[in-house]
This record gives sequence, structure tokens and C-alpha cells, in this order.
Amino acid sequence: MRARVALPFAVAMAGLLLTGCVDNTVPVAGPARTAPARIVSEDTAASALLPENVRASGTLVIGTSPNYSPNEFKDAAGNPIGWGVELGTAVAAKLGLTADYAVANFDTIIPSLMGGKIDVGNSSFTDNRKREEQVDFVNYYSAGIQWASSTGTTVDPDDACGLKVAVQTASYEDTEEIPARSAACVAAGKPPIVKLKFETQDLAANATVLGQADAFSADSPVTLYAIKRTDGKLHKAGSSVDEASYGMAVAKDSGMAEAVQAALQSMVADGSYEEILATWGVADGRVATITINAAAND
Repeated sequence: MRARVALPFAVAMAGLLLTGCVDNTVPVAGPARTAPARIVSEDTAASALLPENVRASGTLVIGTSPNYSPNEFKDAAGNPIGWGVELGTAVAAKLGLTADYAVANFDTIIPSLMGGKIDVGNSSFTDNRKREEQVDFVNYYSAGIQWASSTGTTVDPDDACGLKVAVQTASYEDTEEIPARSAACVAAGKPPIVKLKFETQDLAANATVLGQADAFSADSPVTLYAIKRTDGKLHKAGSSVDEASYGMAVAKDSGMAEAVQAALQSMVADGSYEEILATWGVADGRVATITINAAAND
């Protein structure tokens, strides 16, 4: 991901608490499940690639920071859920292991990997060359920036001067994307974009549904999920831009990358990968081939 805001769970769920008798808010709860509906079986070719100490442990310890719905967030009981969590659970099953999620602050996950405290970092990491100096990434999804507007309206992100655009506070869209687009408007002699900041992405999407904003901007899986959960009230505005790969992080040169890559590719082949993404409404970012360290090959 481009930016991570570490919000308390009570704040992150604020959008859900707005839902009442009037059906004009954005539902934020995910599918009522914490694991893939499909039974995911061990792929012995993939599990054979595991380092012996991980295979012998019987568990795959996965570090995550669950404050980024719908990828990784918490249910009402505080358990990690989301499509990223489901992928991690399925990867463990493919490797003949049981997933053991370790909740952590986002910026501590890579150090924990390097220190041998966890086996996989699974928290919507954007693969980049700087991070690849520390860990290896198994690339499983292509995420970009995607706008959405109310159904029936037409908004062009490349011609949004003077419009009201909702964003999550401290996100990349708040700190980088919208300011750059707005500055370009002013330089062209046009009115700036009016940026509306919200503490959670749910509230930004809700403002668009209610007509308080003309559009909102977020990472593509976040936007796609909002579109799915608003029952036709939102649609995509423009195309996804600034594409980058999400990667599951593993210790560098440990052999884990090859094992996780084989597990995910097996999921692509048997359809369980596609099923998880489709259930959460984020299938637009699917990839056909699971790679390792995509940033180094750009």
C-alpha cells in the first residue's frame, strides 16, 4: 500500500455505526465468514519447498495490521478478516499448515520477519525496491488508484477542477494525488479541487453516496469494495492509475518465497484465488501469474 493510517478499531468502524433506518449509508461489514468457502487442499509440490523448520512447526505465523478494509480489518470480536486474510489462510492450507495471525503495527512487520518472529508479512504491502533490500515479496495483486462517483454521474479524474473529492486523511490520495491534481488545475487557470478529508474510507465513500462529494479516491481494492457494498449507488470514475504490486513479504533468500509463490499459483489454478477476490468485489486486480520481487524487474 502507499500509506497506512493506524486507526483504533472504534474509529475504523465509525462508518458502520452510521447505518440506521435510512438506507443511504455505506455498509462496511464484509462477507459473514473468516475463511474461504471453498476447501483448500494441500499442494504437496508447494509444501515440499518449505524450509524444514517451518514445515515441522505445523503453523504459518502471519503478521498483519488489520486496519485497512476490505483487505485486512477486524470483525466485531477483534479477529482479523478481509480478502487478504482469506488469501493468507488459504496459502497456509496449500502448504499443509495452519494459519496463525499475529496482529502488529504495520511498520513492525518487516523487522519481525527479519528477526525470525513471523513467517509471512501479509498486510497489503506495496512491493518496491527499497523494501526488497530487506525482504522478498511474492506478488499476488495489482492495485492502483481508483475513483468512484455516484451512479448516474460522470466524473473524469483528469478533468476534476472545481469538484469536491473525498479522501481518507493521511492517505496517499490525501497527501500526494489530490494536491498534485489540484495544483495542475490552478496552473492551468482553473479552480482547484476541493478536497474533503475523512477519518475513514467508509466515511469518504458515504459522502459520495450522499452527494456531499462529487467523487472519492482510494486504492483500487478499497474503491471496488465500496462499489460492491453500496448496491449500485456508486460506480467507477475513470480507470485505475499508478498500478503497483501487492506482495506477501518473507525473509530474504529463506526459501519461503518459492513455497508461497507455488501455493498462490496453485490457488490460481484451482479457482480458489479468483473466488476469494470475487466474493469481496476486488477481482479487477487479479493476476494470472504469481511472481517474486516484481519491483526489481520493472
